[in-house]
Amino acid sequence: MQTAKIAITIDQGILLRLDRLVTQKVFPSRSNAIQVAIQEKIERLDRTRLARECAKLDPREEQTLAEEGMTQELAQWPAY
Repeated sequence: MQTAKIAITIDQGILLRLDRLVTQKVFPSRSNAIQVAIQEKIERLDRTRLARECAKLDPREEQTLAEEGMTQELAQWPAY
């Protein structure tokens, strides 16, 4: 994975908490902790966006689409 060095401004209280986590070996470094936090936030935003988009779907229409052509396909399945 390629990395890039950046400079950020962070609240002093958050930085103190971050440093405590690094001291307690929860994270190997500030950089790692910040990278993990950003990645988790982005993933959470992606899940939230997906949930919002899924909520727009009509369940009956989705069921109809899922079952489309099933009658013909079922006739072709072997009997068990």
